[in-house]
Amino acid sequence: MVGDIKYEHHFPEPAHENMPITIEKGKELGKVTYRMADSACSNHKMQNGHAAFLTEGTSIYEIKGYPSALMVVADDVVYVASENKHAKTAGDLYLIDQLVKNIHIESTEDGTRMHTFSQASVDQFIAAFTKLKLQDVQSLNKAGKLDGTRIFLDIELNNGVSFRQLYWMDSNVFHDGAIGNDEIKAIINDELFQMKK
Repeated sequence: MVGDIKYEHHFPEPAHENMPITIEKGKELGKVTYRMADSACSNHKMQNGHAAFLTEGTSIYEIKGYPSALMVVADDVVYVASENKHAKTAGDLYLIDQLVKNIHIESTEDGTRMHTFSQASVDQFIAAFTKLKLQDVQSLNKAGKLDGTRIFLDIELNNGVSFRQLYWMDSNVFHDGAIGNDEIKAIINDELFQMKK
């Protein structure tokens, strides 16, 4: 956690391990001050400088050309934002405008890429997705909105870094609390249709 934003490392699927990632470290944003894996209890409240597995003293850097609110690098591993209490929309959480190369539909069984969105669909999806309002994930889960048929969407950035979005078809909701609209649903349904052709 840095600057009140929680980050996660998205482990590459075996099919993606050889994909080239191009990152250049920028300025240091801070250091890990507490390793939770060694001593944090289950009700530990994460604070800036805390990390699950990075050792204390590990430097955290920005990535040149990308907002640090979107991703950082530590110990040569990229971490993508997963929670930002100041974010009101998906675009506030994921500052990805002009940074997306591709969107892929992945297998829910093994994570392999099964289909790539058309460029027009990528542009339409990002324009619509970044405007989606965020709601509390725990409340959505309690309401059963994170149940049913889900799709794995892999958002691949220009530098090769990618991160997964889980999307529930029935409720039109993403795992981070972004609430879909008719446009989002139509784009995903169209790409699923194209994939099955």
